[in-house]
Amino acid sequence: MSMKYFGKFSKLLVLLIAFQAFGLQAQTKHATHQLSSTDGLYKYTTVENDPLQARVYVLKNGLTVYMSVNRNEPRIQTMIAVRAGSKNDPSETTGLAHYLEHLLFKGTDRYGSLDYSREKPLLDSIENLFEVYRETKDPELRKAIYHHIDSISGESAKWAIANEYDKMVGTLGARGTNAFTSNEQTVYVNDIPSNQLKKWTLIEGERFRNPVLRLFHTELEAVYEEKNRSLDNDGRTVSEAMEAALFQKHPYGTQTTIGTVEHLKNPSIKRIKAFYAKNYVPNNMAVCISGDFDPDVAIREIDAAFGSLEPKPIAPFTFDPEDPIAAPIKKEVFGPDAESVLIGFRYPGINNPDIHVLDMIDLLLSNSSAGLIDVNLNQKQLVLSASSTTDENLDYSVHFLSGRPRTGQTLDEVAGLLLAQIESIKQGAFDEKLLPAIVNSQTIGKIKGYESNRSRASEMMQAFILHQNWSDVAGDLDDLAQVTKADVLRVANKYYHNNYVIVYKRTGTRPDVVKVVKPAITPVSLNREAQSPFLQQIAAMPAEKIAPKFIDYKKDIQETKLASGVPVFYRHNDENQLFELYYKIDMGRKDNKRMSFALGYMNYLGTNTMTVEEVKRKFFELGMSFNLYEDNDQFTISLTGLDKNFTQGVKLFENILANLKGDQAALDALVARSLKGRADSKKNKNAILAGMRSYGTYGKLNPFNDNLSEAELKSLKPEELVGYLQDLTHFEHHVLYYGPRKLADVRTELNTLHKTPKTLKPVPNTHPYTFQDTKENVVYFVNYPMAQAEVVLLSKSMQYDAKIEPTLRLYNEYFGGGMSSLVFQTIRESKALAYAVSSSFTGVQYQTDPRYISAYVGTQADKLPETMKGMFELLTDMPEADKIFIQAKEAILNRIETERITRSGILFDYERARRMGFDHDMRRDVYTSVPTMAFADISNFQHDNVRGKHYNILVLGSREKIDQKMLASYGNIVELKLEDVFGY
Repeated sequence: MSMKYFGKFSKLLVLLIAFQAFGLQAQTKHATHQLSSTDGLYKYTTVENDPLQARVYVLKNGLTVYMSVNRNEPRIQTMIAVRAGSKNDPSETTGLAHYLEHLLFKGTDRYGSLDYSREKPLLDSIENLFEVYRETKDPELRKAIYHHIDSISGESAKWAIANEYDKMVGTLGARGTNAFTSNEQTVYVNDIPSNQLKKWTLIEGERFRNPVLRLFHTELEAVYEEKNRSLDNDGRTVSEAMEAALFQKHPYGTQTTIGTVEHLKNPSIKRIKAFYAKNYVPNNMAVCISGDFDPDVAIREIDAAFGSLEPKPIAPFTFDPEDPIAAPIKKEVFGPDAESVLIGFRYPGINNPDIHVLDMIDLLLSNSSAGLIDVNLNQKQLVLSASSTTDENLDYSVHFLSGRPRTGQTLDEVAGLLLAQIESIKQGAFDEKLLPAIVNSQTIGKIKGYESNRSRASEMMQAFILHQNWSDVAGDLDDLAQVTKADVLRVANKYYHNNYVIVYKRTGTRPDVVKVVKPAITPVSLNREAQSPFLQQIAAMPAEKIAPKFIDYKKDIQETKLASGVPVFYRHNDENQLFELYYKIDMGRKDNKRMSFALGYMNYLGTNTMTVEEVKRKFFELGMSFNLYEDNDQFTISLTGLDKNFTQGVKLFENILANLKGDQAALDALVARSLKGRADSKKNKNAILAGMRSYGTYGKLNPFNDNLSEAELKSLKPEELVGYLQDLTHFEHHVLYYGPRKLADVRTELNTLHKTPKTLKPVPNTHPYTFQDTKENVVYFVNYPMAQAEVVLLSKSMQYDAKIEPTLRLYNEYFGGGMSSLVFQTIRESKALAYAVSSSFTGVQYQTDPRYISAYVGTQADKLPETMKGMFELLTDMPEADKIFIQAKEAILNRIETERITRSGILFDYERARRMGFDHDMRRDVYTSVPTMAFADISNFQHDNVRGKHYNILVLGSREKIDQKMLASYGNIVELKLEDVFGY
């Protein structure tokens, strides 16, 4: 789904589906209707021809409720949105909105506590001590006060029940439980089974009734960790520099979401409570749900749970307008990652009428196919990469242009090329035919996007946060469709001058990193087994059973063969007029690295009769996306889009493949860019850690570092690579089709269009990599300049065995499967040692593959000794917690009961089943086995497959900050060079 115009939809979508036509310019009035529930108690608004058929309610206390029914699976995506983000933080105590988000998982006076009457006096003392701590300047005295806070916090924690919220929603079968804070909002997210709506409303209504800010100092440590992780993120540094320069008066730039280091070191529970009381009121909140439910029932449940919240007047947010930017503002930031440049133009807020033209300008510049940046810069390989995007907020928006340089290219040269594309827009140097093609492309993206309940709920949530009438949101693509070339010229010449900010991200040492120093924290008791009466009440409530629905491969997928013998696996699309077509070749990068490189080369090739620009433009105008994918074991060709253009699209692709024309200049540029990209990857910590994982799994030769050498790249010839591409469909392969056509019609079309030789070549059976045994502990260390440390533990444990899949899944859920797991509760909640922590057995690609134990922690370098000690203790001796075990079982069963694999997902699930040797949906085995399992099953499993294992310990961090003697105590240290990790 395109993210360019996320959050905007229209009746154009409905008309497009109905008439299957391009360029449809519908004049609409976005009529609204006032309706009532069947009992007449609740009034709601709808918008005529709204594809979401959303209902918008406003309860008596001012709470807004958005609903969109989607019965494709028995689940409901929920979002509770509050119009209170980082811009609402007091300037003297930034970070409050974000920290409050964390604390709203800690419970209320009714859950999260063994005895709130005994806990409260201790919490009050902690609250008052933090105020004293804030006012104290003497370092030694501050240390003593914090020690006192820590001591009382330990006593207070004895009455706390950690993670009761997570336990409750976990047993409901919730997925994706989380929350996020940004400029305008804080949003609380869950994806729940449809039969658990009543329980969810009770849990959430209680959550916001009277939250208690318990376990404050351990959660504060988690926020410290998050801040320190952000300081290691070059992208975050660039973004903050850009915002500070663009917004020198507005909180968008004067304060950050996580908050300043100084403010984080001086937290105030009192001020967080005041922030909550001011902003978390029903007339400033919305409940957004999309999924399988009865709206008349749902609104009554939501009203019963939230209707007692008291509204308060909300003062409008006011701000001093920004001064015009008279000349370019230039900023430099430094960090270990590769160089890049970011340009930002300030725009009015999202409700300004010019915003639709901004969207069109953005898409004229970059739409992945035919935009000016796509064609003039990326396609011609004049830069390593370039893009355009927007960030649209209530008070101001920003148009961003970004780019990365080729070898020898300066950031100013990249900036000049980007700004030249803006000048082309201002001068009208673009084809007007792109305008309707862009609208159609965005519309097709919406058809796909609204298959997801999360996309639907997000759309409604954004409308509330940004104070948009739903009728306007439902007509946004119509507004985009009304944008003319004259509008583009008018707006471009109005907003784009020398009034931009440019941030140069340079590779180097950041001079101003001040991390949040770890305070002394004593691990707290978790009361894992305890349950509040509220939790018991929720658990005792009956819920209508939902029967699981498993895939029957023989019934849900149809198979045939083309005249050439190529197998076709078919699934009918009865929802819309889009299709997906895949050619799957069961050979991959491990089998032919040159063919792998050729896939990327094809993006820059035309034919004897069409330039590459014409090829991209033609697919774009047809409403098609054509892509080539690769992984270690499979090459994939995909074609997706409007089924009415299926024949044209397949014919075009087959013609292009048969008549590719090599281009030496394009190859030279691609090789040069690939070498530059490789050099940049060696500066990126995420890429380094990914390479380390592969090294820890396979050893010196592994899928990550097995690359063509520089000499091999430079020796490649255009005709050689074209030959590889044209040879792709000469190998044995199979076809997947998901779309509205009948199977017989697909077969007939492909028999004519899909050209293959009489005899297909057998795919190679290459096995170049060997899974690495872990017979002793070895520490693989890579030195990287960062405040944090990233650690991965890997141990080769056992061969894949389908019979133990149910036990393994239950073990993963119990031990390290989420926020209520043992690993998360112990490492983060009790000991406050790491912001990110997890542990599980890895998945496998083939039934001959072994399972690896994988554990991960991301923590401050000075906390690494305690963190590693804690993780190894858990891996050695897994504690028993009966209630968590029961909750783990319930969570697995609830998820399976409401999980629906649909659409083309059924084809891909069958792909995996064939690869693994299954003849049935393996979830059935898990579902029938888990109910009868006892803790002894996973305890014995842990004893046999986890306890006493040796590990490849992968550590990424600064040599200066990490205790090398401590690392050596775990095993022999092997310091890897980047050449070892990347293979170049």
